[in-house]
Order: sequence, then structure tokens, then C-alpha cells
Amino acid sequence: MTQKTGASADLAWLLDDLVARVREVEHGIVLSTDGLLLAGSQGLHVEDAEHLSAVASGLQSLARGVGERFQGGAVRQTIVEMKSAYLLVTVAGQGACLAVLCTGDADVGLVAYEMAMLVVRVGQYLTSPARTTIDRAALDRAAGSEVRR
Repeated sequence: MTQKTGASADLAWLLDDLVARVREVEHGIVLSTDGLLLAGSQGLHVEDAEHLSAVASGLQSLARGVGERFQGGAVRQTIVEMKSAYLLVTVAGQGACLAVLCTGDADVGLVAYEMAMLVVRVGQYLTSPARTTIDRAALDRAAGSEVRR
């Protein structure tokens, strides 16, 4: 990941700590629920972190849809089991998620516990403000251009 400042640097440090403490965790990211990458652990290239952020956001959205449609309630965690890896995504504050990639031999319960403890300890950092809807016509007028649709 690139050099970060402020809250994203704090988040990156916490993600690095999680990766260092839990042997099976290879990478971690914090993302907004709409897929914007907020922070990532060291050693994860930005392009990969952004891709993982989009995937994790999509998975959480799909899981929310199932929970709403079939009265399952709020999604606590989404787990994807692959041949040699796991992806765990959990809600992490208002408008944010925590996602980790871990090895296929990981103790998923331990990883989920460590993720939950991280969210509890640093919940105030793991909040992403909602993006506002952009008034495209107002932007076009402000820029002095007309956009044909």
C-alpha cells in the first residue's frame, strides 16, 4: 500500500498488527460498504487491495440482500471458502467493513474472533461517512458545460 496519513495510517497499522499476530492471515483491508478502499495491510499492492475491496463490498451486498429477502436479519459476517484460502468480511462500524484473506488451513473461528476484537477495539476508526448523491446538472452548470444524455 502507499504511504497514508491520519486515520488511514492508523487503520493500516492495525491491519499490519492483525496480519503479524495471526499467522494464517495474509492480508487485511478496511473498506466502505460501497467498495471504496480505506486502508490496507503492508505487502498488498494497491490494485489488489482495490480489487479485494470491490469483491468484499459485492459479497456483503449480496448477503444483505439474502438477509432482507428471507428474513435472515442483519449480516454479521460473510465467509468464502476457496481451495487454498478463505475470505472473511465483517461489518466494522457505520458504513465500513473489515475483510481479510487467510490461508486454507486457517482456524476460521480464531480469525473471525480476532476480526471481531479489532472492530470492538477501534470501532471509532472503522466508520465511513455515506457518500452524498451528486447533482450532475449542478456540476455541469458550475463547470460551464452542457452534457447531452
